[in-house]
Parts: sequence; structure tokens; C-alpha cells
Amino acid sequence: MSSHDEGGGGASKSTEPASGTSAATDVSLREHLAQRLHDAERRIDDRDRYVREGDLRFAEERDRRYFEVAQEREKALKIKETADLAALQLAREIQVYKDEKANELREQINSERGLYLTREEYLTAHSALSDKLESSLKPLQEFVTARQGAKESTAGLYAMIGAVGILLGIIVLVANYVSTH
Repeated sequence: MSSHDEGGGGASKSTEPASGTSAATDVSLREHLAQRLHDAERRIDDRDRYVREGDLRFAEERDRRYFEVAQEREKALKIKETADLAALQLAREIQVYKDEKANELREQINSERGLYLTREEYLTAHSALSDKLESSLKPLQEFVTARQGAKESTAGLYAMIGAVGILLGIIVLVANYVSTH
């Protein structure tokens, strides 16, 4: 035996309890270390399980949110499709309305074409009216000329001139009316 074994100052090689200790509380180093190792492994397993559970909760939350985003995207797409269909329908209705108004305007223009005189028709009618007026006023002019020679009352002459003026005014009004309509 070596000096270490005899003096008892070093670690014991036996698994027997040390002298002067209570057998109920004595644990060998191997048992102590095994227990500590077991406790450490249990804590590591608990931490691993906790991390895995956290990862699972995180993955579930992520998947739930992705699913909700996908659902909202589908809803938005349906709303957009509905709005697009409504816009197309409204565009069709607007186009139909515009076409109807254009057709009404075209019909109005076509129906009014026959109401207006052409320039040639106006000139022909104006010339004929002027000729009639001259032929109608010729006896009046002859009468006025004959009356001037006789020196009758000036009141009668003024009445004749007034009548001629009124006749000319009426003719001008008729001519203006015909030219504008």
C-alpha cells in the first residue's frame, strides 16, 4: 500500500461509506455525479421541449396569419372582380346612352334640314319679292308724281309716303325673317 492509501487523505477507491458518516445520507461520488448528470439532462430536455413548443406555436401563428392574409387577398380579389364587372356594365350603359343621344341629334338635324332655305332659294325668293314690290309701288309712284304736279294738300302726300314706308318696313321684316329661318 502506498502512503496515500494508508493515511486516508485521498479519495477512497471503495464504494463503502466513509468512516464517521451517517449511512442514510452518504451518497457515493458516482451516484452523486450520475444524479447531477440526470438532472442536467432533464433540464436540457425540458428546455428543448419548451423551445420546440415555442417553435410550434410560432409556426402555427405564422401559418394562421398566412392563411388569414390569403383569405383577405381572395376577398379583395372578389371585390375587385365585382367592381370591374360593375364598371364594365356602367361603361356599357353610358355608351348606349351616348349612342342614343347621338342618334336623336342626327335625327333632329335630318328633320330640320328641310326647314331652312338654301342660299340659292333665298336669293330667288328675295329677287321675286323685290320685283313684286316694285310692280306694286309703281302705281303709287305714278300717283305721287301726278299729285306733286297738282300741288294738292301735303297731308295726303305725307300719308302716302307713310304708307310706302310701312310697306317697305314690312317687306324688310319678312325678308329678315325668311333669311334667319
